[in-house]
Amino acid sequence: MNIRIRTATTAQTPEELLNDLRTLVSDAELMLNRTPDENRRGSPARLQERFDAAQKRLGELYNDTKVKIIAGAKHTDSAIRANPYRSLAIALGAGLLIGVLVGRRGK
Repeated sequence: MNIRIRTATTAQTPEELLNDLRTLVSDAELMLNRTPDENRRGSPARLQERFDAAQKRLGELYNDTKVKIIAGAKHTDSAIRANPYRSLAIALGAGLLIGVLVGRRGK
């Protein structure tokens, strides 16, 4: 069994978190396939610890992402309010470009 317990302070990429969650699921499947005597040796407790740590890291990742998205939205809003005509021209150009590309693709 691959046992890696990380603390919540460990910097982790989303890919590493997904790999940890996949490992947690595979360990849980192994535990379900064992006999009750084999599971009494502390595996459920370790599995619960790993699950709690993964849940905490996932919550932190969610909160960090939420803060970054809100900051980006505020910055975008202020940029649009500072330059309304330029923003309108950029949106019009992007819409026209997408329309041309979609129109060619459909033919």
